[in-house]
Amino acid sequence: MKKLIVMAIAVLSFATLSAQEIGKDQHLAKLPAVDIQTIDGKMFNTADIQNDGKPVIVSLWATWCKPCIAELMAIADEYEDWVEETGVKLYAVSIDDAKTSARVAPFVNGRGWEYTVLLDVNSDFKRAMNVNDVPFMCILNGKGEIVWQHTSYAPGSENEVYEIIKGLVK
Repeated sequence: MKKLIVMAIAVLSFATLSAQEIGKDQHLAKLPAVDIQTIDGKMFNTADIQNDGKPVIVSLWATWCKPCIAELMAIADEYEDWVEETGVKLYAVSIDDAKTSARVAPFVNGRGWEYTVLLDVNSDFKRAMNVNDVPFMCILNGKGEIVWQHTSYAPGSENEVYEIIKGLVK
């Protein structure tokens, strides 16, 4: 019984730590400026991630990461409605390395994702964001400030993401 209680506390602690809403009193960070690539091989600086004053979702993912794919698929089912209601834009930044990055475009096209897909083949952006594990997602407000971030994915967590986005456009 003690082991069960300790395990339950550990799971709840991890769940609490895996998502973080940035408090109003905390300094809100902006994305680091890192050169990565568009899906068609052009240079792109992450400081250019913006959405004309509307919320932005930045998701770090990989083709080999099943939770990443599950999260992006769950959002894809709702994304068109989210864009229509809030104007949100999602940037899906693949961390696939040089060996697997050629798979990204066919992978994305096969799923019909309407996201802006970027490639971080050297993990420069991932390191600059201090991300250890994927999936990683953060939400930017209209000023480009990070207001929420989390790692991992559980079915239904996309609903929390949507609620936060709706709160940003009120």
